Amino acid sequence: MRKGVLLVNLGSPESPEPKDVKKYLGEFLMDERVIDVPLWARTLLVKGIILNTRPKQSAKAYKKIWWEEGSPLIVLSERLQEAVQKHTELPIALAMRYGSMTIKKGLQELVDKGVEEVFIIPLYPQFAMATTETILVLAEEVRQANFPNLKIDSLPAFYNKPEYIKVLAESVKGHLQGKDYEHLLFSYHGVPERHIRKSDITKSHCKIDGSCCETASKAHEFCYRHQCKEVTRLVGEYLGLEDNSYSTSFQSRLGFDPWLQPYTDRTIERLGKKGIKSMAIVTPAFVSDCLETLEEIAMEGEEIFHELGGKDFTTVPCLNTDASWVKLLSDWINQWSETTVKA
Repeated sequence: MRKGVLLVNLGSPESPEPKDVKKYLGEFLMDERVIDVPLWARTLLVKGIILNTRPKQSAKAYKKIWWEEGSPLIVLSERLQEAVQKHTELPIALAMRYGSMTIKKGLQELVDKGVEEVFIIPLYPQFAMATTETILVLAEEVRQANFPNLKIDSLPAFYNKPEYIKVLAESVKGHLQGKDYEHLLFSYHGVPERHIRKSDITKSHCKIDGSCCETASKAHEFCYRHQCKEVTRLVGEYLGLEDNSYSTSFQSRLGFDPWLQPYTDRTIERLGKKGIKSMAIVTPAFVSDCLETLEEIAMEGEEIFHELGGKDFTTVPCLNTDASWVKLLSDWINQWSETTVKA
């Protein structure tokens, strides 16, 4: 059985122009696993309010970070695909959950090469309804409708794999080498608190309090909050960081519902008001730099910090095409291929 791999990332507008941003946001925000309210309410919110106000604002943000080659997220994902391809004989395709580089096109590309079994790799270390789950649900729908004989397997969340923690921690260590910073902030993309409760397979464990993420439970397999906090803990432990020298926060909240806290912008404000003069920030919910890292953190975050008296603000890049990250992904792919062959 011929095997292949589909790397899947979030996606991007075709251009930083408002019309393309509006089209992209419409697809993204109408996903029932992103804004998980009844269709009528989601339609009213997205098409009646957000798409009439947000596209111009978002387009300005995209224009700040857009590269000559195109969207940074797309370009970096393509570079990752090319780098991984050099380390495996399996055909590697790339798709996005939203936008023109669809999962259907990615699967079709592999099928055209004779692939009968696909290993889908959602490019997210942690599981979340709005990332991993929506990718796998759509992939199965596409498979049933267009490729019924195709077999699909997927890479589980890898947030706590020792080999991943080592790659991430060494990347952080390398980029902060020689830099004097007082606090290291781990900023993750936020999600509504109700997403955490909906993903709780025990239906009772996730209370989003001071202890549930630290208390062992089967719920952690699908708990985004726990998985983010665990990445912070494991990297801090690997690097030997002192307890008060690093922390976790969540960025990119939308709307008025309660989202995971503490919020990144307010945490940066708090650190500045506290008198912290130098800080570094890493964004481990992403493996490729994008709008949320290049504009929201590296530009807006730094501006907030400087306005409150902070001086040195260091942004650690995502793993992108880090050689160790490329090798790790390739190793996982080759291990999957060998395991399925033996099975």
